Amino acid sequence: MGKDIESSVEQVSGKDYHDPPPAPLIDAEELTKWSFYRAVIAEFIATLLFLYVTVLTVIGYKVQTDPLKNTVDPDCGGVGILGIAWAFGGMIFILVYCTAGISGGHINPAVTFGLFLGRKVSLIRAIMYMVAQCLGAICGCGLVKAFQKTYYNNYGGGANELQSGFNKGTGLGAEIIGTFVLVYTVFSATDPKRNARDSHVPVLAPLPIGFAVFMVHLATIPVTGTGINPARSFGAAVIYNKEKAWDDQWIFWVGPFIGAAIAAFYHQYILRAAAIKAFGSSRSN
Repeated sequence: MGKDIESSVEQVSGKDYHDPPPAPLIDAEELTKWSFYRAVIAEFIATLLFLYVTVLTVIGYKVQTDPLKNTVDPDCGGVGILGIAWAFGGMIFILVYCTAGISGGHINPAVTFGLFLGRKVSLIRAIMYMVAQCLGAICGCGLVKAFQKTYYNNYGGGANELQSGFNKGTGLGAEIIGTFVLVYTVFSATDPKRNARDSHVPVLAPLPIGFAVFMVHLATIPVTGTGINPARSFGAAVIYNKEKAWDDQWIFWVGPFIGAAIAAFYHQYILRAAAIKAFGSSRSN
């Protein structure tokens, strides 16, 4: 029976590979370490920069394509959806690369939630990361409004809204699937077994994560404006603070959290067979 169940010790590149132990549910000792607070600060600053650059890009595109402004050649049409998607994906690539060694480079409560469910981070760290990410998003959007208040108020503030022609179910589904793609990519790119086998994988991890964000934006900007990041949606809604931005806010929390949970379950318990390994370990003991 034991031979039929995959063991937690496997051969990777000719060496025994052991799955890293799961993070404790509550690790109070973290609160006494400077590295913990440094990671929280890194999440705050990264999310601030992410919202600042991306929301500026969205507003700049709307200003360029406003027929009353006529500031761009109509044949060009500004950066377009492709440029906006590149801004979001490119910033995630840059910021994950910069912060991965400090905080893990989450920059997204849905990613943090998925990694918590996968036992990669403790509950305390997950909560603190989410708070830092939301505060960073608010500050990032606040900077945009401070620098370009008129444009910010006149062109939607970069807030996520369900687009006309789509119902709430469609918007929720788009957020679930989009976040699943992102969090599944995060799990795959940071898989410790894969990193042990291929030494180049940790260096390249930010690239597929950034590309996942880019591709999801191409698909879902016409539907919801693309959330897949509750902090991004919340920060923009807080600073813009118009009724429409709050009407559909629940979609940009419920959808990403469901998508992250499905991705965590799929990767950890189906692809990596964590449940079977735990069962096999208990039987051998």
